[in-house]
Amino acid sequence: MNFECAAIVLSARRYGEGGAVVHLFTEEYGRIAGLVRGGSSRRQAALWQPGNLILARYASRLSDQLGHLTGELVQETAVRLLDRPLQLGLVQSAAELTDSALPDREPHPDFFLRTVRDLTAFCVLADPAPVIDYIRWETALLSTLGYGLTLDRCATTGETGGLRFVSPKTGRAVSEEGAGPWVDRLLPLPPFLRPDGGDEGEDDPALWVQGLTLTGHFLARHLFGTRHRPVPASRERLEMRIRSLAESMSEAVDSA
Repeated sequence: MNFECAAIVLSARRYGEGGAVVHLFTEEYGRIAGLVRGGSSRRQAALWQPGNLILARYASRLSDQLGHLTGELVQETAVRLLDRPLQLGLVQSAAELTDSALPDREPHPDFFLRTVRDLTAFCVLADPAPVIDYIRWETALLSTLGYGLTLDRCATTGETGGLRFVSPKTGRAVSEEGAGPWVDRLLPLPPFLRPDGGDEGEDDPALWVQGLTLTGHFLARHLFGTRHRPVPASRERLEMRIRSLAESMSEAVDSA
């Protein structure tokens, strides 16, 4: 395998004397790993930061062996967000989830392009932070791997209006009318995930928490629980940060 293509850096870990094993997400080849000579050196470390978009060059003698990687920076991500910790958390969580969830060398071109677009948004959109775009990205990850949520009509009545909940078992939306006696067992459906919700809630951390709770349930159940692995630590830190932000805003309102 010898190719050159655009790629998103997902992770990099030290290997040997100054080297690094780097995981990338590419449009044509999916998630791949390669050895970078000098990849953990001071000169190269900035290039292999998770979330960066690079032009990657990959070479290996056999298709199933660990190839060698070199790269050129196209778009910096992490360095641009050092003074915006929430946006940096979005990037780190997206990179680690992609690295942990996607199978090796299985292309997902639409999801690759979606991820490039959203990483760019995380960098350029400052206030409010594009958290709802990130949550929608998580629903796209679930859908890409065959666990898509059905949020366009009620699972019990078939109606498309009044959707307020999601079944934790089926991932299907439920209306307020259709919830009935099971309402306490259902997950809240934030408005920005409804077909007609638009960007309602884009500046409301309490609704962000609802969205992260919803997607986190299915990430844990389908993508990681079946493999007896925890949800990645960066995703847990992101949710904790947003929960803390929601609690702080609620306390400020109560004391006003």
